[in-house]
Amino acid sequence: MKILLAIDDSKFSQAATRAILKLAPPRATRLRVLHVVEPPSVLVARGMGGYSPNLRLIWEAQRKRGVALVTRIAQQLRAKGYKVAASVVQGEPRGKIVDVAARWKADLIVVGSHGHRGVKRFLMGSVSDAVVHHAHCSVLVVRIVSAR
Repeated sequence: MKILLAIDDSKFSQAATRAILKLAPPRATRLRVLHVVEPPSVLVARGMGGYSPNLRLIWEAQRKRGVALVTRIAQQLRAKGYKVAASVVQGEPRGKIVDVAARWKADLIVVGSHGHRGVKRFLMGSVSDAVVHHAHCSVLVVRIVSAR
């Protein structure tokens, strides 16, 4: 089975990683850990307040954090016996996750859900929701149950 694990640096992605450890046996599973870095133009549109001459430096720092993140998660999964590839791509996360999964011919995409509701969901969108609706394979959305 080929599983694409799409992560950001959140507790929700940590929960998605733990779900794979519970559900997928290492011998029968190939994993690809993916982090998507949004390009500077998207970052500006998302609330940076306009053009910044340091935009390229900001994007490069985000890319480096993404590489460190996928490397760390891939090493954790390899230590459990999984065959793992790791990658960082640039783009809009909703579309890139679906595109990478299709090109790699993933059998399953695993993502964590931030659980945004209302206005916050409207403004930020839902990556997991978009992936569920547009992926050409099964999608596991991992939620963290919290006491309210």
